[in-house]
Amino acid sequence: MNLLKISWKYLTFRPLSTGLNIFLLALGLAIITVLLLIQDQFEKKMNQDAAGIDLVVGAKGSPLQLILSSVYHIDFPTGNIKMEEAKRLSSNRLVKKVIPLALGDNVQGFRIVGTNHDYLSLYEVEFEQGKAWEEPFQVVIGAEIAQKLNLKLGDEFIGSHGISVGSHDHDQHNFVVSGILVPKGNVVDRLVLTSIESVWYTHDEEGSEESETPVDSLSVDSGEIEHEADHHAKFHQPVATTGFPLTDEEREVTTLLLQFRNPMAAIQLPRMINSGTSMQAASPSFEMSRLFELLGIGISLLQGLAVVLIVIAGLGIFIALYNSLKERKYDLAILRALGASRIQLVILVFLEGILLTFFGALIGIILGHSFLALLVSQSEQTVVSALNPWIFLSQELWVVGYALAVGLIASLIPAWSAYQTSIAKQLTKA
Repeated sequence: MNLLKISWKYLTFRPLSTGLNIFLLALGLAIITVLLLIQDQFEKKMNQDAAGIDLVVGAKGSPLQLILSSVYHIDFPTGNIKMEEAKRLSSNRLVKKVIPLALGDNVQGFRIVGTNHDYLSLYEVEFEQGKAWEEPFQVVIGAEIAQKLNLKLGDEFIGSHGISVGSHDHDQHNFVVSGILVPKGNVVDRLVLTSIESVWYTHDEEGSEESETPVDSLSVDSGEIEHEADHHAKFHQPVATTGFPLTDEEREVTTLLLQFRNPMAAIQLPRMINSGTSMQAASPSFEMSRLFELLGIGISLLQGLAVVLIVIAGLGIFIALYNSLKERKYDLAILRALGASRIQLVILVFLEGILLTFFGALIGIILGHSFLALLVSQSEQTVVSALNPWIFLSQELWVVGYALAVGLIASLIPAWSAYQTSIAKQLTKA
């Protein structure tokens, strides 16, 4: 007697009821699957992107905004800071290393980050093609940008003002791709990296373009020609590969990424910067812990909703099995008369519950991964785009186990009722 085949026939006999119970269970399990995937990858990626950065220093404002814009590049910068003040901080005995960043431009939504070669070392990047920038307007692009914008070594493109798509273009000077990075699965995959000088000159060009007035070409004297030659010559001068660029002008940078020289710096430096300078200091580990706490409340609410859906699905499975059993009392009596034992009838009912919940778990996990894939496809320049929706976690086996447990519990009373089926009583009623 093939009990599995009989169970399947009973389930497919009522497709609407069976489908509804499977869908309700799948919906709850899909929510849990999405939360597991996001929580696991999101925390790992955020910690990975902040590795090696002890402190972020920038203009006063929201500390969390400063971290999100400077470390993860998913928010607006709080402003700029004077480079002279930044250089004084870098000479502090508590500071081991400073990596300056100049932000404010993008290419089709991907951030352009002006920095030095220390930033490449911080994330231990590897070059798939080319090399690091050596002159202004040479750039190194992340693997995701190279793929999505179809850029190759030597290609040129123009940047746009601001950090979002739709701003006006800086079309006075093109950027040239000097290097393409190997995909690392971190924030660098989504960045255009260049020198700080490139960012400065981009905005200098824009300012000079706006202030220019038409002149007769015959009236241009030798001084102006010499100035123009110097102006273009600086585009081919070597840029600073470490520390701050050399300049006689008053310049600004956006933020500084700091590494501490000793543990005492974690106590003294933030207080000194926040109270004694016009800048603010924020700790990536502290601010991200606060963010995870806030996100944890939302995750708990969604988990609660998922549990409610699963409980409702469990009750639906119980009602479906119980009502189905009442209608099949005569069938069960016939099975007993044909030689089936009481235990086999119990197994038959449990198999129905397990089949329902197994298919619910399978569909729920597929739905969860598919929904996350949809989120990733709609979030091209955010941290969500770095998530992999098709990674399967070991915790998902617990999701399947949890679903099967719901099926077993929902089948207990119907199975006991099947166990008590009396052959004589049911055949006499017929």
